Amino acid sequence: MQQQNSSSKPRSSAYLNVLSQQIQKRLQRAAASSSQRRNLLQELFADIALEVDDRAKGLILNREEHARSHSEYGINGPLSFYDVLADYYVRVPESGKPILHLIVQLWSQSFASHIFALLFHKWLFEFQMDNADVLLRYSSALVQGATNVFWIDIQSNTRRFQSLFQAQRDLYLLLSRFMFFYNSVGKLESFLKLCPAFSNAFFIGGPAEIVVIELADQLQKLKVEPVLLHYLSQIKFLQGLELRMATSTRLKTCLYSFTSPGGPMYPTRAVRHAAWDALDLLFPVGRYPRHIISLFFRLLYPWYWPSSCWNFIVSCVKAVFYTILRLIFSRFWKLREPKMA
Repeated sequence: MQQQNSSSKPRSSAYLNVLSQQIQKRLQRAAASSSQRRNLLQELFADIALEVDDRAKGLILNREEHARSHSEYGINGPLSFYDVLADYYVRVPESGKPILHLIVQLWSQSFASHIFALLFHKWLFEFQMDNADVLLRYSSALVQGATNVFWIDIQSNTRRFQSLFQAQRDLYLLLSRFMFFYNSVGKLESFLKLCPAFSNAFFIGGPAEIVVIELADQLQKLKVEPVLLHYLSQIKFLQGLELRMATSTRLKTCLYSFTSPGGPMYPTRAVRHAAWDALDLLFPVGRYPRHIISLFFRLLYPWYWPSSCWNFIVSCVKAVFYTILRLIFSRFWKLREPKMA
């Protein structure tokens, strides 16, 4: 059985590679023929939107995948060629690069954004791009193409592109990770209301849980101190959210990992203090025991004592200095008040 499954994978990849080459040739013909360009692109769009027939399913999927293909690709709908091709370009991105290059050449043409949205909506969410202009161009094309194909479904009263609609879930997860950086977390309440339905919501919880889980994962990946400090300062907007115990513990553990020096996060002093502030704000219960436990563990590492003592002395000196300044200014203004009267 394992040998049969392993042999079907090269056959599936070979078949999808042939399909990619055919798509590439048809895009080349469209780029070369200005008079027939629109018709060629329209025909290509119609072909990749076709439902995969049983013969093609036998070449693409093994028996187990054939049985669960609707749940994995179609999401309560038929399995189309763009479903398997979009997944294929995530696994083998090199096969999609020539096609992507040709679509970019045909950006302004009708049905170019349609084809891009169908074939590369998964790839766009999986791969990071350093060029912000290119990412913006691809994102705009995805929005435009998705809007067009959704209107085709509405006008024909079909749900052929329902699986593309599920890409909004990936977009929601993406926004959950970056809205804290782009100062959009003030719109969190309205953002939670727009959360799409997730099939595993019974296990992971509602929209608030999804945002917090994505945020916790994002914090673990941040290495730039100013960015991490910004995230920790924006986390105050999570106050008041009703979370499951598992989600709450996950966020608490994530923040607690930034409160002590050393591995695995190696946070700076500023990050440690910001993490403590976020912990105390979001989880006030158990605040003092946490600090006592943290102090106890700090005492187990003598090499941190000099820096801790020095920072403590500096903090005390600053506190005393600012207290004296406040007293002096308060006395000064009290002495001036009778004269001004």
